[in-house]
Amino acid sequence: MGNKNKDKVVLITGASSGIGKACAEHLHRRGYRVYGTTRRNPDELPAFAYTMMRMNVDDNDSVEQGIHLILAKENRIDIVVNNAGIGISGAVEDTSLDEAKAQFETNFFGVLRVCRQVLPVMRAQGIGHIINISSVAGLVGVPFNGLYCATKFALEGLSETLRMEVKSHGIHVSLVEPGDINTAMSAHGLETRESACNPAYRANHTAALNIMARDEAEGPQPSVVAQRVENIILAPSPRLRYRVGSLIEQMVVAMKALLPARLFEWGLMQYYRVR
Repeated sequence: MGNKNKDKVVLITGASSGIGKACAEHLHRRGYRVYGTTRRNPDELPAFAYTMMRMNVDDNDSVEQGIHLILAKENRIDIVVNNAGIGISGAVEDTSLDEAKAQFETNFFGVLRVCRQVLPVMRAQGIGHIINISSVAGLVGVPFNGLYCATKFALEGLSETLRMEVKSHGIHVSLVEPGDINTAMSAHGLETRESACNPAYRANHTAALNIMARDEAEGPQPSVVAQRVENIILAPSPRLRYRVGSLIEQMVVAMKALLPARLFEWGLMQYYRVR
C-alpha cells in the first residue's frame, strides 16, 4: 500500500495547525506526497516533514499560483482536503458585515476557489477526490456561532451538489463533519468587535463559549480526523458524509431530525446555558 500511496498527490489547505496539520502529518507518514498550505510565510514557521507552501485561499491569484506550482512539480493532483477555515464567535446582531464576509471568504469561497482550480485537472485525469472539512455546526445551529454555522451549512449544500455534478468524471466528493476536537479553537478563537461592548448578549455569550471551550478541551485529538480522512481516501465507494465525534454529538444530529423543533431548541439552549 505504501508504494501506491507515493503515487498520490494530496493538497491540504490550512495545514500549519489543528486538523489540517494532523491530516498532513498522518498522510505523509503513510507515504502520500503531501502539499500543505498556509497563508503565513512558511519560512517563519517551524519545519514540517511535508512540503509546506504559502497560499491564501481568500485570494484568486494565490490559489491559482499554488495549484500551478504543484502541477509543475507533480503533473497531477489526486486528493484535495479543503480544511482552511476561521471562526469568529458572537451574536448575529453583534457581527458586522465585514466579519461575516471574512468567514464566508475563507470557509466557503476559499473552498470554491480551490475546487474551481483543481476540477479541470481532475477531469483531465479522469480521477480525483475532494474532501471538504465541514462540521457538526454545518448540521445544527450553535448559539453565538451563527455566521460560522452559516458557512458550514453553505459548504454542505455546495458539496451535495458538486458530488452529483462530477461523479461521471470519476471524481468523488466527501464531507467530514467533526464535532468537538481538541484544537483549542474556542479557547483561542476570535470574537466579534461588538461582543465586547454590547451587554445585551454578553452573559449568554460567555456561558456558551465556556461550554464550547470545555467540550473541545475534553474532545479527541485531531489525529482521529486524520485517520478518518485516510479511510475515506481508501474507500472504494466513498460516501458523501462522515461524522467524527462523540456518541452524544452523533445523537444530537439524529435528534434534530426526530424531535419537535421547539423541544430540540430548548435542549440545545439548556446545554449551552443560554437563558
